[in-house]
Amino acid sequence: MGKIKKENINKIKYGTVSLPLPLINKIKGKIEGTGMPSVSAYVAFVLRNILSSVETKKINGNKNLFSEEDKRDLKSRLKYLGYE
Repeated sequence: MGKIKKENINKIKYGTVSLPLPLINKIKGKIEGTGMPSVSAYVAFVLRNILSSVETKKINGNKNLFSEEDKRDLKSRLKYLGYE
């Protein structure tokens, strides 16, 4: 009898996001020696952190999801990552 494959219901599907090469190179330099396995893993980590912060504010009933400090911080992070 043949083996029966188990279907993984919780399997995550992946897509592709394009980033400018200078940004990818900056990320590679930033994660070197940190144990972060890849640029994709780092980008997913950063986006999860940002999105969870926004979700927390939504849950707490804050209608203005970003404070002025949040906006400045986000702009600074994006500029550091190569977005102007």
